[in-house]
Amino acid sequence: MIAIIDYGEGNLGSVEKALKHVGCEVQITSSPAALEQADGVVLPGVGAFDDCIKGLEKSGLVEPIKQIIAGGKPFLGICLGLQVLFAGSEEGEKAGLGVLTGRVVRFRHELKIPQIGWNQIAKVQDAPHLQDIESGSWVYFVHSYYVEPEDESIIATTTEYGIEFCSSVWRDNVFACQFHPEKSQAAGLKILDNFRKLAVEISESDRYAG
Repeated sequence: MIAIIDYGEGNLGSVEKALKHVGCEVQITSSPAALEQADGVVLPGVGAFDDCIKGLEKSGLVEPIKQIIAGGKPFLGICLGLQVLFAGSEEGEKAGLGVLTGRVVRFRHELKIPQIGWNQIAKVQDAPHLQDIESGSWVYFVHSYYVEPEDESIIATTTEYGIEFCSSVWRDNVFACQFHPEKSQAAGLKILDNFRKLAVEISESDRYAG
């Protein structure tokens, strides 16, 4: 079972539909207990950085999310769900989750901002979530801000839009992407299916160990 975090914002319906399409049982929830019981957790995101953090705080989800990540449960962040994993953003004043070190900054170039539409990803490392995803695959973006990880070894893909920026990160059980896999057709569905497979493998391993 995959839990989609509901913090009062976000494209929950499209994420739910895409996960169900690849065979997931899905629960949309703001309950810390439900996140703990899930085999994998997804934090989707559209909107403003501060609004997302305020929604997570209101639902009492900030510490549970940190604990879930620290405990090794498969975690997928999408768009703003990537950005809030960092300490803070130029977009707002609230502190982020601080799970990853680095900063979130705004595009500063002459291209149209926000970036809306299809663009390509270049694979930097072979994250399990990117299995069978070729470098150069097209995915869908909607954003004005991007992450600059302090530890460049966590960068999973990069994308060119005026500059080369980090379009996804991977560290242990955490994969988070600036693009929207639920809107990225075949490539996006494959990433979600890879996430599902990881959640199943870890869940079955845990049950066997127990």
